[in-house]
Amino acid sequence: MQRLYNALLLTLYQLTLLTGIALLPVALLTRRVGVTLPIDRAVLRLKEAYEAQTSTGQ
Repeated sequence: MQRLYNALLLTLYQLTLLTGIALLPVALLTRRVGVTLPIDRAVLRLKEAYEAQTSTGQ
């Protein structure tokens, strides 16, 4: 079950990175009008969760 959870976290992290890359042009346009997209927070949280899970050796 732990391997499945780790695989799910890794998949979500990679999909979030892909989404962030795909939304980069939109993010650049919205930043010009003063709106920022929270993709960076999602990527960082998933990265931290994955690293915490894999560093415990489980």
